Amino acid sequence: MKSIALIPARGGSKGILRKNIKLFNKKPLIYWSIKAAIESDFVDRVIVSTEDEEIAEIAKSLSAEVPFLRPKNLAQDNSPGIDPVLHALNNLQNVKDILLLQPTSPLRRTKDINEIFKLRSRKNSDSAVSITDSGKNIDLFFELDSQDQIQSISKSFKPMPRQKYKKLYNVNGALYLSTKNSILKNLSFFTSKTIGYIMPPEYSVDIDTQLDWDFAEFLMKKLL
Repeated sequence: MKSIALIPARGGSKGILRKNIKLFNKKPLIYWSIKAAIESDFVDRVIVSTEDEEIAEIAKSLSAEVPFLRPKNLAQDNSPGIDPVLHALNNLQNVKDILLLQPTSPLRRTKDINEIFKLRSRKNSDSAVSITDSGKNIDLFFELDSQDQIQSISKSFKPMPRQKYKKLYNVNGALYLSTKNSILKNLSFFTSKTIGYIMPPEYSVDIDTQLDWDFAEFLMKKLL
């Protein structure tokens, strides 16, 4: 039974055109996820799931496998994120674990891949996801009413010094790890027993906008 790193990379990104193969620090964005996975001792195969032939060819040139093309109806803006995972499981044999690596987290390290496998094993859990310190508490989030007046999201808003707030975490989008059996049972990487693997914020940038891109590229040049 094998551990598969699955990298979903559709061709129809809207915010940043052809994002997954756009040059990021002189390499296609997808390169950084492929490289991190290939260098991990916990990953047996690195597979890219795409509906796009150009992305498939670039992925193969970077030493990833593309054993199938994803149907275009599973690569739309509104396609659920679990769909490429289920499609891959239906087309792969001898799979024990799936590690989902989104190309939009290029600062994720091989060290993080190794450590999330180790953490899940120590905690004896089927699934683990990467998280990072949100830096904010829910008491510090507001919405605007129809009169543009701010309304606290929290039902018990009480301003305090930042250090007194309870630490909260965001799922950072870099690592989703689960057994095949758990995914097929829950149709998700998340269960009531999912373990959180904490990543430093500087390695947790998830690229969605051009500002994210510029910031992540700046950070990578600084961290390399």
